[in-house]
Amino acid sequence: VIGQPAKSKRPKEPGENKIKPVNKKLKPKTPKMKERESADSSLKSQSILTQVMDKGRFQKLAATLSLSAGQSIELRCKGSNVTWNYPSYLDTFKDSRLSIKQLDRYSQLILENSTAADTGEYSCWLQLCNGNKCRKDETKTGSTYIFFTDKEELFVPTPSYFEIVYLNPDKPAVIPCRVTTPSAKVTLHREFPAEEIETDGTDIIYDVKKGFVYQHPTSDHKGIVYCKAESQGAPQISIKYHLLYVEVPKGPPSTTIAASSNRAEVSDSVHVICTVLGEPDVDVNFRWQYPGQESERPAIIQNFWRLINRGTGHTTRISKSVLLVEDFEARDAGNYICIAQNLQGETTVATKVELN
Repeated sequence: VIGQPAKSKRPKEPGENKIKPVNKKLKPKTPKMKERESADSSLKSQSILTQVMDKGRFQKLAATLSLSAGQSIELRCKGSNVTWNYPSYLDTFKDSRLSIKQLDRYSQLILENSTAADTGEYSCWLQLCNGNKCRKDETKTGSTYIFFTDKEELFVPTPSYFEIVYLNPDKPAVIPCRVTTPSAKVTLHREFPAEEIETDGTDIIYDVKKGFVYQHPTSDHKGIVYCKAESQGAPQISIKYHLLYVEVPKGPPSTTIAASSNRAEVSDSVHVICTVLGEPDVDVNFRWQYPGQESERPAIIQNFWRLINRGTGHTTRISKSVLLVEDFEARDAGNYICIAQNLQGETTVATKVELN
């Protein structure tokens, strides 16, 4: 009976006549199988990323891939308008080892002479564009995390020897000591007092693609830490991470403004300072409006920021913008307005400077 339907597919008309009743029973099942197949294939086709192997072979990529440092790799993404994402430092240093070409039916990424520092996520997606507006096609994406293993470099190298990690009470904090060998045993250590920090898998977990993650940071976690990795040889130590605890309310900048004097004589130098207290890792942009602006009166504007410790274990970023008017004139009298902006919004403050 199993063989009959198979035979019936070849001789169309005679087969259909012979096993018409059986075929009727099988018809509901056959489309279902095809539906399942098409559903599976549509899920598979969602990943548009492949690796080019030797002799023109292609391989679909798993969630992770391990290669030896020094190897070159070629990735392809199907589509006529593809966007790539890869470890950001390759952009920072305009690395000539990386090349990306968009061809008619696919985009090609080639990384030559790989190093341990190239370890990270490589992903691509299709862009759907309508005029100048483009959006990511969520159904046409591909991603893999590539480990470029190097016995001499168990930790993914970083440009600095010391990093600051901010501990916010309302979001996880990551100590980014990632490894190049996924099987390496990694532990977290406090510098003072010297001790290993227990990774319990709940409050502190280790993610091989991110590093150690503090799920619920508190002020008790602040201090200097480092990571240690072991893999078939002498253990290696990561760079040091300075964990600073932060507790600043989220929202538009908390802004104040003050002038060196609210009354000025002709030819005086007057400076107006706009100050913002905020989260250490949140940038603030400043804009000014002042009386001499329309007449293109020259003014010197300087922006800077620094971290301050508030004495309670909390770290805050103080950002300042200073506007300096030299040789004060009558046209400089009036309102000095500072607009401070961050990702949460903007705050406008003003002060008045009058001519004596």
